[in-house]
Amino acid sequence: MTIKKTDALAGIRVLDFTSTIAGPHCTRMLADLGATVFKVEPPEGDMMRSRPPLRNGASGTFAFLNAGKRSVTLDLKNPAALEAIRKLVATTDIVVENYRPGVMKRLGLDYDSLCKIKPDLIYCAISGYGQTGPSAELPAYAPVIHAASGFDLAHISYQPGRTRPDNSGVFFADFVTGTYAFGGIMTALNQRHTTGVGQLVDVSMQETMLTMLMTEFMRAQAPYTMPSRPMFGPIATRDGFVMPAVANERTFQGLCKAAGRPDWIEDPRFKVYQNRRDNWGAFVDAFEGWSSDQSTDTVMKAFKDNGVPASRYRTVAEAMDDPQSAHRGVRQTVTDAGGPIDIASLPFRLSKAETRARDFSPGLGEHTAETLRSLGLDEAGIAAASKSSDG
Repeated sequence: MTIKKTDALAGIRVLDFTSTIAGPHCTRMLADLGATVFKVEPPEGDMMRSRPPLRNGASGTFAFLNAGKRSVTLDLKNPAALEAIRKLVATTDIVVENYRPGVMKRLGLDYDSLCKIKPDLIYCAISGYGQTGPSAELPAYAPVIHAASGFDLAHISYQPGRTRPDNSGVFFADFVTGTYAFGGIMTALNQRHTTGVGQLVDVSMQETMLTMLMTEFMRAQAPYTMPSRPMFGPIATRDGFVMPAVANERTFQGLCKAAGRPDWIEDPRFKVYQNRRDNWGAFVDAFEGWSSDQSTDTVMKAFKDNGVPASRYRTVAEAMDDPQSAHRGVRQTVTDAGGPIDIASLPFRLSKAETRARDFSPGLGEHTAETLRSLGLDEAGIAAASKSSDG
């Protein structure tokens, strides 16, 4: 039987004051689930509108983060714009912002101010270090948080011979923080359903990264010796590299059998986990004595035949075009001024609800007049609220 899917967040209205990545990622998830998201942008637009790839002036990166939202351009230095926002808050369920702590309070748009307008408002504030504390007002972007949290130094600890701090071009802190913010909002929304009361959701990027550093968090409290070589790392083949995951005894035994060396299973250097860990460098050297003479295809077949979880190293383009990605509908098409472009879908599916990106990315200010008109403003009021403080 075919089940007609609906929008899980239909009727939920979101006021989005976020820019760059973490906040927009969170609010795009809300939009994908059917919430109506009003993205409040300054007159010059979100900075991500200038990020490549640009097609006819439209940013694919912006589309990736903001598909399905309604763009409303308002200058927060304009009193008429602030008054319009307060009117909009009265019909809003969720506010999300990622300004430095203190900015929204100075504008009169912080949680304590807005919950007086809407007591059941859920207000999510995303920041580098949290809303309170000695570091709260420090500016932060993902690369700064990667360094501040220990993530970058932890990363090089798994790369023997590296001494210079690493730099990740992948914005882990942004995307994972945005996902945690989404989880916090959903939790508060559920609690509001049972209590009728809204609340503040305070999300810290640094704390987000610390939740990812499980091994390092534990080792900082109870130090222990690192293995001679990281136990998860690339294995050389004749024409490339593969990544096996040896997570338990069964997969270790499968790794040995894949190389045609079942004797390694009983080798005292490797038989017991602690000894194996201490001698992992010797094991990998021995293993690569076999794998480096084999093609990647041959090694991967041996892993498959012996139950070893593994993958060849692929580019993102290869992963995008993988048959499994096509089956899951990972690529979803969005249209903006540059034409159609694909963005990534949410990584979860619901059997009775849509989890899909909406098929458009808004032009700057495209929905300003329509939104303000819905608040009861006449044309003069719309013009006043839309006016830039610079003129």
